[in-house]
Amino acid sequence: MTYDPIKEMQEIRNQFSYSKRIGFLLGAGTSKSIGLSDLTQLTTKVIGALSPTNKELIDKTNTCLEKPDCNLEEILNHLRLVREITREKKGKVFEGIDGESAKALDIEICHKIYDILLTEESSADLMSPKKFVSWFNWVSRDFTKEIFTMNYDLVLEKSFESIQIPYFDGFVGSNEPFFLPDSVEHDFKQNNLPTHWIRLWKLHGSLGWFWINKDTNSQRIVRLGVHGGPLASANEIVIYPSRDKYIDTRKQPFLSYFDRLRSYLLNGEGLFVISGYSFGDLHVNSIIFDCLKHNNRLHVLGFFHSDRALEYLKRESHLYPNFSAYGSSKAIIKGNLDDWAKSATEDALEPFWVNNKLNLGEFGKLVDFLLICSDKKEKIEKDVATV
Repeated sequence: MTYDPIKEMQEIRNQFSYSKRIGFLLGAGTSKSIGLSDLTQLTTKVIGALSPTNKELIDKTNTCLEKPDCNLEEILNHLRLVREITREKKGKVFEGIDGESAKALDIEICHKIYDILLTEESSADLMSPKKFVSWFNWVSRDFTKEIFTMNYDLVLEKSFESIQIPYFDGFVGSNEPFFLPDSVEHDFKQNNLPTHWIRLWKLHGSLGWFWINKDTNSQRIVRLGVHGGPLASANEIVIYPSRDKYIDTRKQPFLSYFDRLRSYLLNGEGLFVISGYSFGDLHVNSIIFDCLKHNNRLHVLGFFHSDRALEYLKRESHLYPNFSAYGSSKAIIKGNLDDWAKSATEDALEPFWVNNKLNLGEFGKLVDFLLICSDKKEKIEKDVATV
């Protein structure tokens, strides 16, 4: 059995046209597509920029985790564990790393991530994310439009603000905007927060968030965007690669965001679109599959640059007929993994079908497809090109 790409793309188009609620989950692949480093590249760059002493601690972490080359997420997860066990004290050691050194290395890694990604953002082509948020803003629905992202770069924020599209991320205030859990955990009535404002939930933190010491015993997380640069040397940047390592004093806003993801997916009929995410976060995966099981009115569409993720997903997908995954040469539809048919009418699928492969797994191509489906492609591109 094979799947007809023309038929399936028409079905995808219909779902975008008629779904009452549309939400998105964006992973690292969306940022990589515009020139930012992926996890592998970022790991190499950050470790290369560390001090010799901290490079030795990286070697100890690799030894402890029994991996020769741990990535940044694995390293940060381990350092957070050491910090918690040792209470960040110099005299307490776990797996060869004392608490004070673990904290210092954690902070330096996050500062390097900050410097590298902001430098890359300054030269990145933001046309695709600008077109995406412009299209999403144009979509007229009676329900809130929500974006969940695994990325801690500021690409989406810059895209929203460059074309003056209002969005809300759970922070309130003007001097040092602070996180307000109630604004995420409870749906606002239309009179309190406009429905057309797009909600942006950053599941792993942000380069624009900082822990600010209010006194000797308390901290507050504030959002300062790119203008928080001067604070980066004195305060911790809020980046959390794993939900499992949160400690009680630092669980917000992450727990609220994950709860929001679950409630959004369980809230009746809806279309949830995944792009640039290869299902590497087990906690996020658990939420998605659990909600697919408990909400048969939810349909999840995943778009992948390659077929690698589909091999992993086929073990779960047969249980969820409301989950569809589209790779370059294979697709999972109604629980079955099969190849794309070699289309005899390739012209009808251009530019999304090249050399008998589907390229909607590339974020820029997916955005172009969304614009075509909306019949607003020329207008949106013209509006975005002027800013």
